[in-house]
Amino acid sequence: MYRIALMKGDGVGPEVIDAAIPIIEAIEDLLQVSIEKIFVEGGDYAAKKHGAPLPEDSVKTIKSTHACLKGPLGESAAEVSAKLRQILNLYVNLRPVKSYPNTPCLRSDVDLVIVMENIEDLHRDFEFITGSTAIGLRVISEEASRRVAEAAFKQALTRRRRVTAVHKANVLKSTCGLFARTCREVSKTYPNIAYDEQYADTCAMNLIRNPQSFDVIATTSIFGDILSNEASQVAGCLGLSPSADIGDSYAVFEPLHGAELDIAGRGIANPLAAILSSSMMFRWLYDRFKDLKCLNASRIIAKAVEDVLAKGKTLTPDLGGLSSTSQFSHAVTERVKELIEYGYDPF
Repeated sequence: MYRIALMKGDGVGPEVIDAAIPIIEAIEDLLQVSIEKIFVEGGDYAAKKHGAPLPEDSVKTIKSTHACLKGPLGESAAEVSAKLRQILNLYVNLRPVKSYPNTPCLRSDVDLVIVMENIEDLHRDFEFITGSTAIGLRVISEEASRRVAEAAFKQALTRRRRVTAVHKANVLKSTCGLFARTCREVSKTYPNIAYDEQYADTCAMNLIRNPQSFDVIATTSIFGDILSNEASQVAGCLGLSPSADIGDSYAVFEPLHGAELDIAGRGIANPLAAILSSSMMFRWLYDRFKDLKCLNASRIIAKAVEDVLAKGKTLTPDLGGLSSTSQFSHAVTERVKELIEYGYDPF
């Protein structure tokens, strides 16, 4: 049995997580994947209720589970995410970016994944003010760089076998220089995977001009944050983008978009990223436990999402449709059931 922590979060978080749950339950029922869902509190609401956005009881419960599916958070998002990453040593962030049919994409041929370092760089929050000057310290270690590079090359093994390391070693010679050298060293152990490097500004340009040239991008935390948001807009919008914080023995999955407080409670939020995050969760469970049912589940969910979008009859307002969050969830759930019952083979 897989114990899954569910943190609904703030704003549209409860709506999009609730939309993913029927799909998880369909997988559980039809593929016989045993799942125990455990709800935990976190975010702005938890801060008001408990005095902390990530209560100790939530941390304790999360540690007792195999993975966490988390909704977007409000003002406390950075604090909660940073704490979970540090406590659970979630050192790599995966951000797949893909164009889907019937979505407002600028390019229809985007299919890449950004693999970024998760607990160093400027996100270590080593900042101080002296007089009228603010100083921030950037931390890049060989160990963290190597883990990111290894994760990127392992991703490439299951994709189109190309890794692009992104940095600014021409300017940041010590920090980015170390990252670039480490990526080059790791690339030598994967001779069957193409490897190249781009400066961050060049990569930003090419994500607009030639996004189909990218397969897997390996980069540091700040560059990854910026480039993944840019790539998501080229592929459509943040509402289509899932993400995963991954460590050696635990992972947290969540939509890349924010709490979207302006539309919360209206039933029109796009749950696609939360649903795709559940697909990533099942894929990680396969990678961790080698359970083929989980790999099957991951691919079936992804296929169901693509089929519903391609049909174009059930689209949320941000995609130009009139369907509600629950209607989109229902359409994907029914397609998941159909694929399983019709014997769809995702392999």
